[in-house]
Amino acid sequence: MKTHLASKIPAFPLQLVLIVPFLLQVFGIVGLVGYVSFKNGEKAVHNLADRLMERTSSEVNQHLDAYLSIPHKVIQLNADAIRMGLLNVRDRQSVGKYFWHEMQVYDLSFISLNLATGEGAGAGRYDGKTVTIDDNAIITPSQPKNTKTYLTDNDGNPTKIMTTSTWDTVNESAYTEPVKAGKPIWVRIYTYYDPAYPPYIVASAGRPIYDASKKLIGVVGAEIHLLKLSEFLQKLDVSHFGQVFIIERNGMLVANSGQEKPFTLVNNEIKRLKAIDSPNPVVQGIAKHLQQDIPDFHSITNTQKVNLNLQGENYNVHIVPWRDRYGLDWLVVTSIPDRTFMAQISANTQISALLCFVALIFTTAIGIFTSGRVVRPILRLNQATQAIAFGDLQQTVKEGNIQELNTLADSFNHMAGQLRESFIALENNNAELEERVEKRTIELKTALSELQRTQAQVVQSEKMSSLGQLVAGVAHEINNPVNFIHGNISILKDYTQDLLRMIQLYQQGHSSNDPAVKALADEIDLEFLMNDLQKMLSSMKMGTERIRSIVLSLRNFSRMDEAEFKKVDIHEGIESTLLILEHRLKSQPQRPAIAVIRDYGNLPQIECYAGQINQVLMNILVNAIDALDEANTKRTYEEIKANPSQINIRTSMMDSHMLEIAIADNALGMPEEVKHCIFNPFFTTKPVGKGTGMGMAISYQIITEKHGGKLECFSTPGKGSQLVMQLPIVVK
Repeated sequence: MKTHLASKIPAFPLQLVLIVPFLLQVFGIVGLVGYVSFKNGEKAVHNLADRLMERTSSEVNQHLDAYLSIPHKVIQLNADAIRMGLLNVRDRQSVGKYFWHEMQVYDLSFISLNLATGEGAGAGRYDGKTVTIDDNAIITPSQPKNTKTYLTDNDGNPTKIMTTSTWDTVNESAYTEPVKAGKPIWVRIYTYYDPAYPPYIVASAGRPIYDASKKLIGVVGAEIHLLKLSEFLQKLDVSHFGQVFIIERNGMLVANSGQEKPFTLVNNEIKRLKAIDSPNPVVQGIAKHLQQDIPDFHSITNTQKVNLNLQGENYNVHIVPWRDRYGLDWLVVTSIPDRTFMAQISANTQISALLCFVALIFTTAIGIFTSGRVVRPILRLNQATQAIAFGDLQQTVKEGNIQELNTLADSFNHMAGQLRESFIALENNNAELEERVEKRTIELKTALSELQRTQAQVVQSEKMSSLGQLVAGVAHEINNPVNFIHGNISILKDYTQDLLRMIQLYQQGHSSNDPAVKALADEIDLEFLMNDLQKMLSSMKMGTERIRSIVLSLRNFSRMDEAEFKKVDIHEGIESTLLILEHRLKSQPQRPAIAVIRDYGNLPQIECYAGQINQVLMNILVNAIDALDEANTKRTYEEIKANPSQINIRTSMMDSHMLEIAIADNALGMPEEVKHCIFNPFFTTKPVGKGTGMGMAISYQIITEKHGGKLECFSTPGKGSQLVMQLPIVVK
């Protein structure tokens, strides 16, 4: 038999077999982990920079939306006040004082009214603090300096002239450009410098106003300071290590987050700078790179991300377009250098490499020393470590007969215990943090909603107070001459009857054969004149009585600014409101009159804010009439006549302490989702410009909060709606 000897396999010492693969493995893992960690860190830096710049751009856009909407809101309010007759454009002193009070409320630089006649008025904050009033007269040869600027007292009354100047109103772009556009626009960025005042750089908004015949009245304007945009940008977190600046499409600087100004002074005149001419080297360098990469800034329609090298340093740049509906079209540029985040990552990488190298040497020495005795304990430790890595934190390592390994096992067990406690604490902290964030979010939403509601209520209250004062003044001015006419008609009637009896006596006692007398009697139809004169006097008396009743209703309704509770007859308030709305209730060419069915109970006088209750009645009745008019647009005249529109008003006593007022219509009603929202602020189903959505919300607050009552809505689609008010006789 032949025997074949197998080749002898080389044998290696156990320590070498354990150490060499381990060292190779450690070298590979450390190198791979270090490389992957560095790349992941670099990627995380770019992602973090992108998110930070996106958040910053969004924050800037939101601030621009809010800050630059103020001028157009103010000129909208002023245009509405002029159209409603609340602001007399011919009374320049009152207009200037009105604008002075608006300047106390809004953070603006200037508010103005420029009339087509060349006259105007305004209020400005030229030094950034003190509000002055401008009065513009028509330029004449004898008065070339037509503009006077007044200092005022604490109530906005002019006290003394501060300066005089020449201002050709109708030839200034603040007047000509809105007139040419025929709509509200941004006119331009206006600059002015006086060594006595801070630099004046503003965005100017203008809005033309027309009378009922579409004839131009003038232009209302407002200006807002742009240097405050730079102050806002400087407060951003990113401004501590990056740059944020805003430019126009032509490259002109609007604002920047650096300390350098976006303008320069040349011969005591402000000269705005382009971004490429900015004294800030980062802004200038970024602008030049962007101009090379994107020659036409008008082509930027969405967010652009650019990475560029500036002076040997890498920058991440975001360009975000921002525009509004009035003509502003800007670019928001945000830049962050890589060094902001990479410096710490590079330092951490070096420390990690050093620690890995030290750990490698230490591990090699320990491995050589203990390789023969630590295989099993290490395997047990490895198994426990893997279990923890997969989420099993209940692992422990049993002690062996090697003291060092026992210490390692104890350390591992202690570490696992701390890890378990840390995970539990982290979960508890996360839960608590989420709860606090959710609670704070709810509080902020509630506060914002309350602020919006309060602001809208203040505006509405001011409108109603002004309306009440106007109505009371008109009623007073009409009442005096009407009372005079009404009182003299009775006397005139008596005088006329005496004269007629005198004529009859004369006819009976004297012959009427005189040709001249007979001819004149035939010419004037004496008999008809005598009969018709009495009828005319009676008609005039009825007319003055009608005017007096209307004036009385207007005076009752004009209790808007009464601040105290008083006892009133609720039926009187209803009738006054109906009389004011009679022009909407009576027949129209497209429909018959709306019938008002009264079912009044025997009610005592109640304590209330009379003007506010009248406001609630007006809101409910106007909504009912609007609902009926909307329903009638879908019916013919004959259909409306066959099933006429009507409003039912019912009053009754619920008990000895409460009364009830129900106002119902037979319109189309409303679906459930609309009914549940009618008392919410800003909710309306009316077209834009016809309703603010605050009428029923304010009515609900007046009834429930100020009078301790109830206001409920009942509606059936297709059959109509009913609003029910329940009011206490005496408010506690």
